[in-house]
Amino acid sequence: MATYKKRGYKPKTKQEKDDALEQSSTTAEVFNTLDDKASRTEEWAIKNQNYIIIAIGAIAVLVLGYLGYNKFVAEPKASEAMNEMFQAQQYFDQAVNGTAKDSLYTLALNGGEGKFGMVDIAEEYSGTPAANLANYYAGMAYLNLKDYKNAVKYLGEFSSDDAMLGPIAKGGIGDAFMQLKQPEEALEYYNEAAKMNTNEYTTPMYLFKAANVAMKLGKTDKALENYKRIKEDFPTSTEASNIDVFIGRAEASL
Repeated sequence: MATYKKRGYKPKTKQEKDDALEQSSTTAEVFNTLDDKASRTEEWAIKNQNYIIIAIGAIAVLVLGYLGYNKFVAEPKASEAMNEMFQAQQYFDQAVNGTAKDSLYTLALNGGEGKFGMVDIAEEYSGTPAANLANYYAGMAYLNLKDYKNAVKYLGEFSSDDAMLGPIAKGGIGDAFMQLKQPEEALEYYNEAAKMNTNEYTTPMYLFKAANVAMKLGKTDKALENYKRIKEDFPTSTEASNIDVFIGRAEASL
C-alpha cells in the first residue's frame, strides 16, 4: 500500500530502499517511453512535413474556395435571380387577380419587357431560392393554363417547408393528375398535402379532395375516415359545412 512520504525522507529498512528503487525505476521507464514516443512523432512529422503542408494547404483552399464561392458567386447569383424574377411575379399576381388570365400566365412563364419568365429563371439560376420559387410559380401557371404535364413537372421540382406553399404544391400535383385521369396518383398527392402541415386551410381542403377520390376508387373506409376527421378536427372549415351529407353517403356505401 502506498504511503505518503515527507520531502527529504530517506528510506531506512531494506524493504523501503527496495521500494524506493523500484519506484524510481518505474518513473524513469515512463519518462523514457514518453520521450521515445515524442521522438518517433517528431521524426514522423519531419519525414512527412511536405505531405502535411500539402494537406493543410488543400484544406485551406477548399475552405477559402467554399467561402469565396458563397460570397462572390452564390450570393450575387441568388440576389440577381430574385431581381430578375420580380417582373414575372408581377405577371403572375396580375393573372391571379385580373381578367386576362391566360395571357398573363403566359407572360409569367415566358417573360416580358426584357425580363426572364419563370421557366428561364428556374433553369438559368438553378440551385438558388429564386429558382426553387420559380418552379412553384411555373407549375401553378401551367396548371391554370391546363398544361397538366408541365404542371406536374415544375411543381415536382419545388420544395418548401412553408405551411401553405408546400401543401398547395403537392395538392396542385394531385389536381393535375386528376385532370390527366390518374386518380390513384392524385389520391397519393392529396394525402401528402393533407399531412404536410396541419392548419385550418390546406388540411381540411386536401382531406376532402382525398376522400372524394377515395370514394370513386372504392376506398370507402378511407373516405369515411377523412370525412369524420374534417367534422371533428376542422368544424369551422368550409369543407365541414355539409360534411354530414358526405359522411352519410360513405356510411351507406359500406
